[in-house]
Amino acid sequence: MDRSLALSQEGQGSRWIRGLKELCSNPLTLSGLIVVGLLVFTAIFAPALAPYDPQKIDTFHILEPPSAAHWLGTDGLGRDCLSRLLFGARISLLVGFVAVGIATGVGTVLGAIAGYYGRWVDGLIMRFVDIMLCFPTIFLIMAVIAFLEPSIWNIMIVIGLTGWMGVARLVRAEFLSLKKRDFVLAARISGASDMEIVFKEILPNAIAPILVSATLGVGGAILTESALSFLGIGVQPPTPSWGNMLTEGKDNLEIAWWLSVFPGLAILITVLGYNLLGEGLRDFFDPRKKR
Repeated sequence: MDRSLALSQEGQGSRWIRGLKELCSNPLTLSGLIVVGLLVFTAIFAPALAPYDPQKIDTFHILEPPSAAHWLGTDGLGRDCLSRLLFGARISLLVGFVAVGIATGVGTVLGAIAGYYGRWVDGLIMRFVDIMLCFPTIFLIMAVIAFLEPSIWNIMIVIGLTGWMGVARLVRAEFLSLKKRDFVLAARISGASDMEIVFKEILPNAIAPILVSATLGVGGAILTESALSFLGIGVQPPTPSWGNMLTEGKDNLEIAWWLSVFPGLAILITVLGYNLLGEGLRDFFDPRKKR
């Protein structure tokens, strides 16, 4: 008995190793994984990596270009841009994970209900999804934020509550397909409740596309937060955010190019990394591309 369990665990571990090797065999996917890993590492260890306090004002070193003392230069208040960029990674990671977590949770629940029960329940939920999709997301977010205090928590909640529609449609499509499979019929015949069928039978088999959608959504959430902060209705100074760093760079573009270039590159590389990782996961989980 113990030997069988050990062999089963060993086989499962080897499958994970083979899957990881297959996933990393694509150079673009590996690049995305490295970028995401570096972002997570930077966000966790930002206090140790940052050479200065990101909010410390130094009037003797205002708008200094990149140098040995300040690798990415200083801003209009003499604050070190590298330190602010590193701490800004924390904001981006937090916004991306929390906002996408909210969107994925809401979309998964509504999509599962619509796909499993069908009929008028499906029609009601999907018409609500269609109504939500009629509004441009960025303008809908701006309209909601206008009535709320601009803070990182409000930004995360609003982005999450306005970005669940795509997940709901994806989960609904998966449930419509999976609920007709034999293993669902067997579970229903055995007396399993609707909740048991949904969460124990169907949802685990639909987790792959949800994971891909969530990975791609993180990049979009980071980009949205940066846009809102750039417009002044997102994360508020002095808290460092890549978006509000770009705002200051816009005001000093002619005399301090580094204020715009480095935060812009950080946003570009981060969003590109999540998109590459998401595309790699999509190819990895796509059975049509298995050989």
